[in-house]
Amino acid sequence: MSGEATLKNLIEVCNLEFSYSDKVSEYRVLKDINLNIQKGEFVTVLGPNGCGKSTLVRHLNGLLLPTAGSVKVNGFLTNDEISLSTIRRSVGMVFQNPDTQLFASVVEEDVAFGVENMCLPRADIKIRVEKALASMGLTEYRYHPPHRLSGGQKQKTAIAGILAMEPECIVLDEPTSMLDPKSRAEVMKAIRELNLNHGITVIYVTHDTSEALCFDRLIALNSGEIVFDGTPKKFFSKPEYPARAGIIVPPIIELVERLTVHGVALPPDIKSPEELVDAICQLNSEM
Repeated sequence: MSGEATLKNLIEVCNLEFSYSDKVSEYRVLKDINLNIQKGEFVTVLGPNGCGKSTLVRHLNGLLLPTAGSVKVNGFLTNDEISLSTIRRSVGMVFQNPDTQLFASVVEEDVAFGVENMCLPRADIKIRVEKALASMGLTEYRYHPPHRLSGGQKQKTAIAGILAMEPECIVLDEPTSMLDPKSRAEVMKAIRELNLNHGITVIYVTHDTSEALCFDRLIALNSGEIVFDGTPKKFFSKPEYPARAGIIVPPIIELVERLTVHGVALPPDIKSPEELVDAICQLNSEM
């Protein structure tokens, strides 16, 4: 790899292995993972439960350390204790259950917590909190108690707290799995806007294939190994790719394929029922 290509990589994972062990046995969770994430990418990590997704992403900011191999963030090794604070300012983590990250009495205090620990001037903290609240559409809820928010608003508050620290990358570990469809759509929209409008690298863990369709790059794991790395369109274009990853093809993909086989001229990149309805309405208007 050339020096120029290396500079573009925010995260470099080389021959990563990770095992849990006790006095009796050892369980190998990750096996020889090699992966580069460039700045500004919009990536989903997809795979069935227990395949190692969460274990992998917890290595990206040093929450877990490799049993073998290495992980670098902006050239800093995660197993270098001196570099950990720098790495964690670059890569922020948002977890599945927002209640584990919210504990202040009002939203504004929760969003300010992480950035206050960076020992910045009070004026800078205020500016960052204002921007983070606005980015997540939470300005009007700044004085609300977090426990009175909806599930989607709680998760956006957790994201805002990371965003206020101005990381280069946000890792989200199944952040919508506990949410209703409306809240899920709100969070997905907010995450996409962070990437498009702010250039933040997004790494999004899911086992939901419908969510995976929304991303630019898809990394599929199964049994602790990367079995696919490419676009969602390519992943779902051949049955062997989802089968290798232990993934069921999204119903919307199967429906579009069946309609196409029966002569309905649909665009190949339809990702949602709404897009399918729009495409069919467009066809009807052209007839």
